[in-house]
Parts: sequence; structure tokens; C-alpha cells
Amino acid sequence: MNKVKLNEKLLNYAVVGGTILGGGGGGAKEPGLVAGKVALDYGEPVLVDIQDIPDDTIILTASAVGAPAAPDKYVVPKDYVRAIKILEDNTGIKVGGIITNENGGSATVNGWIQAAVLNIPVIDAPCNGRAHPTGTMGSMGLNNLEGYVTYQSAVGGNPALGNYIEAFFKGSIENTAKLVRQTSVAAGGLVAVARNPVSASYVKENGAINGVSHAIEVGRVFYEGLEKSPEVAVENVGNFLNGTLVVQGKIDELSLATTGGFDVGKVVIGSYELTFWNEYMTLERGSERIATFPDLIMTFDRESGMPVTSAEICKGQEVIVIQTNQSNLKLGSGMRDLKLMAEIEPIVGKEILKYL
Repeated sequence: MNKVKLNEKLLNYAVVGGTILGGGGGGAKEPGLVAGKVALDYGEPVLVDIQDIPDDTIILTASAVGAPAAPDKYVVPKDYVRAIKILEDNTGIKVGGIITNENGGSATVNGWIQAAVLNIPVIDAPCNGRAHPTGTMGSMGLNNLEGYVTYQSAVGGNPALGNYIEAFFKGSIENTAKLVRQTSVAAGGLVAVARNPVSASYVKENGAINGVSHAIEVGRVFYEGLEKSPEVAVENVGNFLNGTLVVQGKIDELSLATTGGFDVGKVVIGSYELTFWNEYMTLERGSERIATFPDLIMTFDRESGMPVTSAEICKGQEVIVIQTNQSNLKLGSGMRDLKLMAEIEPIVGKEILKYL
């Protein structure tokens, strides 16, 4: 079996590479590092190629759902393990492998703690190789399978504030995803989620194959560049992803509202405008559309070179913006669903479908 023992060096690569591939979302890198170190301290999680997994193995998706900028968000490592146990206890399913829903600073290491504690492999085939706002987008096309019934569990919230909550849902992808999102709001902004048990054969057809190792490689080239300078680090990433450096400058305007469990807003840098729905959705200069989700648009702090998410950026901050076409990413089948892309338009007030 082709498996890689995860260690602290790979964790650092995965987290910064995941932050970059998060495209503004997918969580911040600091909680990703914390979660990864918890996993490494507890056990020996391994990353396994999906092609080495028997077709009938049950694979579960691990994710965090919520608004990264919510002030009362609260999820601790044991919540992630508890979510899997709730799902197993309510369904009788025995999980044989775990995948993350997406790449991101926190998201790329989704499943590492559960894998270490429960002694199951992390599978190198996330639902999506970049971050995305809705659970349905990270469902590998299950929302289009007639009659598919999903199971989802959610855990999170600060007990000291009376926000702790555990939930288990069974139903359609759309309905359960909405209920999980509502649970995240009730929990103060964030929940750990276990969801969508499927066979390994389904993941082989619909997942973002080698999406975690892609994040690790992005992180590797970033840190190799950072040894020289912040500018070289960002240039390395742009070259590796066949992308372009679009603009460097100060954030002149920033609007951010946390609503319905999402961060929604707009960034203006000189004549350039970025919109985001957790992740960056559009990049424009005047009437020219430069990039449209699921193209990757990402911001970096100009001074340090480090990637910064839409929840972390500040007005007046000097940033570098890069973009690359979706064809240069590892994407799951959810990114090819135009019905899901249409949901973006009323949220950010921009046309999306005409550019896809």
C-alpha cells in the first residue's frame, strides 16, 4: 500500500499550502497547525492513495462548517472525534477511511485527529482540492444522485456560553446541509462535521484525487521561496500553479458581514475589486473579469509573504493577489455542477455562469 506517515514537516507544508488553495476560505492556518499537532501527538496518522483502498470500503467526509470570522466560534479536537462516533452509533456504519471536504488552512488537516484516535487512514482524495462555501459543493455530486440519503453529524459550541450542541441528521444532501449550517449558527459560528458515507469506488470517480498531496507540494514550494524572500515565496506559488500575480497594493476598502453562517464581503485594491462568500468568488478590474470561482483567487500579506484568508485581511493592509485557472487545480465533481455555481450570483451580486 502506498502510504505516507504524516509528520510535523508535512503538516507545515499541508497547512500553508492548504491556506493558499483555500482561495480565501477553508479556515485559518493557526487552528490547522493546532489540530495537526494534536493528531501527531496522539498517534501516527497516515495518508493513503485512494487507488490502494478496496472499492467497498466506507469513506466518510470530515469538515468544519461555519463562518470563520464569527466571534463566538468554538470547536475543540474531541468534537471532531465525537462527530464520527455519533454517526457510527446512529447508523451502524464502520468507517474505513476519512477524507477532508476541501483544502484550506484548517480544512486540509480535517480528519487527521479522527484518523489518529480511531486508527483509520486519511485518504488522499478530498471532496474538493480547493475550498468552497456550501456543503453541497463538497458533496462530490451526491446531490444529483436520485434517492441518495445522507447521514450527517455536527458537534461544537462553547459550553461556558451555553452554546455546546450535538446533532445527527438523515435526509437529502440539500436539507441536511442546511440543517448543519443552522446548527453552526446555534453553536456560535462553527461545528465539526462528519458526513456523506460513500464507497471508495464512488470517491475514486468523484473526489479530487491527490488533493492533499497537492496542498503539501504547494506548501513545499512556498517555504522554499520564503527562505529567499516573501516575494519569491509568492512567485514560487504562482509559477507552480501556472497562475499570475495580478496586483500588489493596499486594501483601500473592505466590507465583511457574517450572515447565515457565512462571511460575505468585498475588497478593493486600487482599481481592482474582489468579492467573497467565505472564498473569493470574483476578481475584476473595472468591467474586466479576471477570475471567477472555481478559479483560484488568493491574497498574501506583502510584508511576510504569508497567505491571508478573507476573514483575516484588514483595511490598509498591503497585499499581493494571485489567480490561477480552475484547470490548474484538483477539483471534485461538485465544482462541475452549474446549479451550485448559480447560487453564488445573488450572494455576491455578480454574474458567474456566463464566465464558466
